Amino acid sequence: MKMALLRTQLYIDGHWRQSSDQATFDVLNPATGQVLQACSDATAEDVRDACEAAANAFASFKKTTAKERMVILNKLRDGLLENKKEIGQILCQENGKPIGEAEGEVGFAASFFDWFGQEGRRAYGQVIPTVNGDRQLVCVKQPCGVAAIITPWNFPIGMLARKAAAALAAGCTVVIKPAEDTPLTALAFAAVCERVGVPHGLVNVVPCSRSRVAQLGRLLCTEPLVRLLSFTGSTEVGRLLYRDCADTVKRIHLELGGNAPFVVFDSAELQMAVTGAMAAKFRNTGQTCVSTNRLLVQAGIYDRFVEALAEAMKTTLKFGDGSIAGNNQGPLINRKQLEKVKSLVEDAVSHGAHVVMGGKQPPEGGLFYEPTLLTGATKQMKLYTEEIFGPVVAIYKFATEEEAVQIANDTNKGLAGYLYTNDYQQSWRVSMALEYGLVGVNESLTSTCEAPFGGFKHSGIGKEGAQEGLECFMETKYICFGGLKM
Repeated sequence: MKMALLRTQLYIDGHWRQSSDQATFDVLNPATGQVLQACSDATAEDVRDACEAAANAFASFKKTTAKERMVILNKLRDGLLENKKEIGQILCQENGKPIGEAEGEVGFAASFFDWFGQEGRRAYGQVIPTVNGDRQLVCVKQPCGVAAIITPWNFPIGMLARKAAAALAAGCTVVIKPAEDTPLTALAFAAVCERVGVPHGLVNVVPCSRSRVAQLGRLLCTEPLVRLLSFTGSTEVGRLLYRDCADTVKRIHLELGGNAPFVVFDSAELQMAVTGAMAAKFRNTGQTCVSTNRLLVQAGIYDRFVEALAEAMKTTLKFGDGSIAGNNQGPLINRKQLEKVKSLVEDAVSHGAHVVMGGKQPPEGGLFYEPTLLTGATKQMKLYTEEIFGPVVAIYKFATEEEAVQIANDTNKGLAGYLYTNDYQQSWRVSMALEYGLVGVNESLTSTCEAPFGGFKHSGIGKEGAQEGLECFMETKYICFGGLKM
């Protein structure tokens, strides 16, 4: 990989450096198993240095105007778009997703810098009417301080941008710890920051190996210089970070796991529902937090839907190295995830699920798993409650609207849900009844910079994107002016 934005060192206070103990860890291409690069492995000392650099930069950055910050965000937007192909290639190689999806993610990331660059200028305060004539009551918005950002491997630039763009627009500085499987994309973003002239200390990137991730994650939670933690990842890890933030009473934003229902009613337009299910399930090989996890199909359309979905899977899905044109299903991210998917399918089959297609690894082996369609799924199977995070569709049959809503809500997760129907009254009833932070009605690609993203129940705390995403990184200060003698 010879690319202008490819970096392997830590980025702290505007400078590239090795880890303090000179340690490195290998970054692999999940499609080939080959080592891409040896990346610097941050230590606790390095992370503290990054926090100090961010705190020092915050002292002046918090005084900048929203327009001045917009200029920085616009430069980052343009830098991402100008380097979309190169960043997309880096992302494709370390994550495994198809190159088209990877480049699309870079464009998605740029949209957040565009949006928040403008939204930062609308961080309005408030003047409150008072009953006392010699007072004025005013509320102003201020940045909360240094923000620690922990990003996932499945959208290594998209989730980084959704958090960092909002933080910078608010006037915060950031310390980014990327996922250990995909650090090179975050470091490419740091290289863009350097190239477009982002002031030193505003953005710091400290990748680390899996062996150090628990220690450094805990450090970011307990470091007094850090005032906010924003994390995207599993619910299990989110709970640990939530606890660790308690001692320093940090503000926290968590975007955690899902168990998304995709409900197809009898009145649904069949091809639209199939197309939606394909997009919701197989983007990034099913490795997204909003991927369909339970596909619920009403009895009247069940057989036709299963037949049409199986045909669509056979004719449109092709797995292989994502850097090769035509392949639209990449590998799973690592061996642990592959074994989880295999285990969930084996458990489902042992409990009576029927394998319509797939259900095994291809002869090529590696980290690939065949796109799989299971029918006869029931709540006794592990994949009813566990997030699959792989190219496996499990279909559940239901009879009534009430039953569909009950099944859909029968989980402690509440990130995304989908429903397909041509009954507009039903679309409103069911969308209101679903206990999910995002609901797609006859639409399965719902994420956009203008809309709030975040879940209910155990799927997280707070929202990203939209105006609410900016609020996450700001404090409201109330000021009472007395003795004005007006």
